[in-house]
This record gives sequence, structure tokens and C-alpha cells, in this order.
Amino acid sequence: MIGTRPAGQHTVRQHNAALVLGAIADGPGTSRAGLSATTGLTKATVSSVVDRLIAADLVAEGEPEQRVGPGRRGTVVSLSPTGPHGLGIEIGVDYLASCLVDLTGAVRAEEVRYADNRTPRVFQRVSAFLRKARQEAEALGVSVCGVGIAVPGLVESGLVRLAPNLGWRDVDLADRLGEEFTVGNEANFAALAELWHGSALPDFVHVSGEIGIGAGIVLDRALFEGVRGAGGEIGHLPVAPDGPPCSCGANGCLERMAGQEEILRVSGAETVDDLVAALESGTDAALTAVATAAGHLGVGLSTVVNLMDVPAVVLGGTYARLEPWLREPLLVELERRVPSTAWSPVRIVRSPLGTGAAVRGAAGSVIRGVLADPEHYLTTHWPSDPDARGR
Repeated sequence: MIGTRPAGQHTVRQHNAALVLGAIADGPGTSRAGLSATTGLTKATVSSVVDRLIAADLVAEGEPEQRVGPGRRGTVVSLSPTGPHGLGIEIGVDYLASCLVDLTGAVRAEEVRYADNRTPRVFQRVSAFLRKARQEAEALGVSVCGVGIAVPGLVESGLVRLAPNLGWRDVDLADRLGEEFTVGNEANFAALAELWHGSALPDFVHVSGEIGIGAGIVLDRALFEGVRGAGGEIGHLPVAPDGPPCSCGANGCLERMAGQEEILRVSGAETVDDLVAALESGTDAALTAVATAAGHLGVGLSTVVNLMDVPAVVLGGTYARLEPWLREPLLVELERRVPSTAWSPVRIVRSPLGTGAAVRGAAGSVIRGVLADPEHYLTTHWPSDPDARGR
């Protein structure tokens, strides 16, 4: 066929490394023989790949495998808990968050620092926060193989095209901070974290409401980003065309009508903690504020459900905390506006990850990159010449 070329040695090695490491990640505690059976590779090939992965601390050997019957028991291999870690940073409107995860996705360290980031000094603040997170990783004795940054805006090829709540347009974080990152929309990262570590649903829309409202859509266990990566911008769906102006320039956007700031304003509460306390005590103003927000949220989500036919809505971020009071009025609105609920009700699920989903997804995206292409990590972080490793 015109345009095709034979696979080179590097391509084959890249494929085999990804195949073996993926099998180890999916089935920890598997022996080399088990990996050979799972992947279809020869035992010699598997052994060679595993040896390289162990040398780079991507994989660790454990105890002999547990099985019955005759024959020699092989030594099990699993992802190394001391191997490279992914670091996630979330730049919120009023906070910075960091999260350090190991190869299994387990959280090793995390921090949230509250501050108003609608200032030109935000980049200095992020740089200092990132430096502190790296120092904490160093104190734990682990290496950081990459950094993922979650931002509340539209991202295209690492460039933040628009983040209206931060006042950003065409911001290059790599240029501002002096290094390369994996940059993505915070709602998409939150949806990925939910997919990897949350409710285990294969198809859902994850919606979180802080100062802005973001949604990440997952279909058949894959993130749906749209043609240009701008999918899921539910916060700027018009739910009240004659409503107040939004930071994006339009009127009556969902985040303007049902975002955290609007709920707090209507309820009279100063913080989300105050709001939850008022809800628990049955304060009318708080209950009315959340019910009104749920109605607007139902209008926006019904558009997504009707268009994309997603069967479940996962409430994350602040909405996860407000789920006990959001659920019923939200369901009522969805049942009224989504015809298919007559035979297929939409599920409402409270995210177990809460407000930490986006930063965890940002960190996890780094690790997923290593698992998907370990050969790239091996060639860029680990010398192929055994004699060079000690230099």
C-alpha cells in the first residue's frame, strides 16, 4: 500500500513495552509466564521487556505467585510504588491545588491553597506553588516525570485560548512558567479522574460547580472533547437569555445562574461551609437558592442528555457537597425536559472524588502517558546503555 512502511525495531519495541506494561497495570501480581499468555508475546520477549521496566523502576518484583498444581511458581510483577510520579496542579479562580500520584494512581501528597488568582501575579504564585510541590516529592524520595495543569478554560494544543473567569486569552503557560506541561480543561481532567478512580460508569457527563461550571463528557470510557477540544462547555449554555451578564460576554449563562457565587449570593451564606450548615438546619433562603440553581442546572443538563444520550450525570466539585439538596429538584427538571426518562431514567451520581477530581485527573494524565508509551519514558529518562546508568 502506498505510504506504508515496515515497522522498525523501535516501533516494535515501543509496542511490546506498552503491551507488557499495560498488562501489568491491568493485572497486578502476574508472573512473566502469565504476561506471555496474556499478551501473546514469547516468554523471552516478555522477560526482556520486564527486565528493562524493572531497571527503570516502572515495575517491581514481588513474592512467588499463588497458584496450585505442579511446576515452578513464577515471581509476580506489579507497578513500582517508588517509580516515577505524576504531579497535577489546578489553577482555580480562588485557589491553587496540587496532587502527587504514583504509577497506580494512588495519591501520595496533596495541598490546596486559597487565594484570588484574578491577578497578573498568578503566574509567580503558580511557579512558587509548583516548586513547593516538587520539593515535597523530593522529600518523599520520588521523581516527578511530568506535570499536568488543569485550568478553567478552553485549551487548544497546550494554549489556553480563553479562561473568562481568570481574565485570560491566548495564554501560553509553558512560556509564562518556563517549562513544558500537559495543559487541559479542568472539567475534562475531572471527568477522566472520575472514569479512572470514581463511580466506574462507562458513559456519563461529569458536572462541577465552583465559580464557573464545567462539564466533561465520557462516552464508552473515552473522553469526548469535540472537534477542536472545546466540547463540554456547559457553563456557557444560555438558560436565561434575559438574565444577568456573564464573564464570557453573553447573558444568562448557566454558570451565572447556578454557579457557586450565585448560590451563595441568593442564600446569604459567605462560604460553602456556611451554606451546607444552613441547608442542614433547613434555612429557607439556603434551600431556595439550591433549588433554584438545580432548576437552571436541569435546563442545561437536559440539553446535554437529549443531544448526547448520556445515561448518567455525575455531580462533582461543590455540587457533590450539595447533592442531597440538588438531587430531587434536578431529577424533576430532567424528567420534565428529557423525553427518554419515561423508559430510561437519568441516573444522578455523587462523585466520590469531590473537589479534588480535576487536579487528580491532571496528575493521572501524566501517569497514563507513561503507561501508554513506556518506551518514550525509557529512552528520555533512562539510558539504553547499561554502562551509562551509573554515570
